[in-house]
Amino acid sequence: MRKKDTENSILAREKKDNDRENGRRDSAEKKGDRKDKHKKDCLASWQDGTSPVPDTASGEQDEEEPLPYGAISDLQKVQDSLNRSSDDGKPPAGSTYQAEKVLGSGSFGVVYLALVLATGDRVAIKKVLQDKRYKNRELQIMQELKHPNIVEFFHAFHTAGDKKTENYLNVVMEYCSETVHQVMKHYLKMKQQVPQIIVQLYTYQVLHGCTHMHAMSVCHRDIKPQNLLVDGHTHAVKICDFGSAKRLSKGEPNVAYICSRFYRAPELIFGSTDYSPLIDLWSVACVTGEMILGQVLFAGDTGVDQLMEMIKVLGTPTKDDLTSMNPKFLEFKFPQIKSRPWVKIFRKRTSDEAVDWISRLLQYNPTARPSGLESCGHTFFDDLRIQDTKICGDKPLPEYLFWFSKEETALMDDEMKKKLIPEYVTLEQGGAWSNKKPPGRLRQQRSDGADPPASASPKQAAQGTPE
Repeated sequence: MRKKDTENSILAREKKDNDRENGRRDSAEKKGDRKDKHKKDCLASWQDGTSPVPDTASGEQDEEEPLPYGAISDLQKVQDSLNRSSDDGKPPAGSTYQAEKVLGSGSFGVVYLALVLATGDRVAIKKVLQDKRYKNRELQIMQELKHPNIVEFFHAFHTAGDKKTENYLNVVMEYCSETVHQVMKHYLKMKQQVPQIIVQLYTYQVLHGCTHMHAMSVCHRDIKPQNLLVDGHTHAVKICDFGSAKRLSKGEPNVAYICSRFYRAPELIFGSTDYSPLIDLWSVACVTGEMILGQVLFAGDTGVDQLMEMIKVLGTPTKDDLTSMNPKFLEFKFPQIKSRPWVKIFRKRTSDEAVDWISRLLQYNPTARPSGLESCGHTFFDDLRIQDTKICGDKPLPEYLFWFSKEETALMDDEMKKKLIPEYVTLEQGGAWSNKKPPGRLRQQRSDGADPPASASPKQAAQGTPE
């Protein structure tokens, strides 16, 4: 009877969540596909040799896809909102920013590309409806996360909506025109495998960013290719979209229905509410596997189907596995399936180091997975630590690839420091990323309209955020 009740509980939860998941998560996947075809900006960087993606054999470019339905009107609404006068007597945000293009939209709000009129810089701005009774958790987290592999937060401002009661929060951050999703799609279209050096470099940087987050007890909870930005000139990868992120506290329950399905850790599917940041590392390994294979590693239509896709590869979870994920499912009977060797999942050209690294992270038992720093120290990334390593022949590695924050260095012992920081690296370790990065024009020239003074701290910049 208990087995039947447990099985029904999974199916009932799946039935309830399936429509919402298909509407929200799958629509995000489709939008990612549509955005991938829109390559005018990113192909320009690819063709001048600054991107890891090779030119097409014919030299032809994809036709620019029309904006999604409603995007033009959304853009006009964004600009109208920027042009509205504020209640505090300051000039409208439209005197500082000009909206240029809608980058994405959904139930969360809209993300748009904007031109900073005073400097000519381009930024991404995420506009969300803000409840005055609450603080915006995404904003609070972004203010605290300063790292070369996390999208940089500049500041935030508020705009009025069409109704008097509407108040919108606009979060201003750095803009990158490419994503890991777009890079993978381009190689797939070219019928080429993503070069191993790119897989290594992108994976390492995502791990690096996750390590910093996790050291601050922040879990992203939605790592996927669309949320990993790529700078086509430097090949720096930056984690973005902290709408699902949360600071995890011991003893505080968390929602299990989180993270895009293809990259969702098994403990989440089992309904765990006391999971750890290691769910992010499962997602990272899934992204890496996708870069190697050219297709999603675990592609289920529902949460239960997703679990079955995992079982086909990892085999049936043991009792110890179930206990580590969610002990409530100990009595649930799974089909007895043997695990498949990872070497048979990946292509023959995949290195042994890559297969070993993925196999260590994609384990049912969360506590058996290595931490972010331990993952960075794996031999899979040794090529990156060789001096004068180049990307696709001639491009140097990102400048701050081997810089670690004070939160990260606090987790290292001497042996780990020796492994993770090559002897030839002269960067001063620790400290704050804002002190390491040279100040840009955007930080030096701020208007009195929507921007805070240059001396303002992130907290001061976001004052006025609802409690």
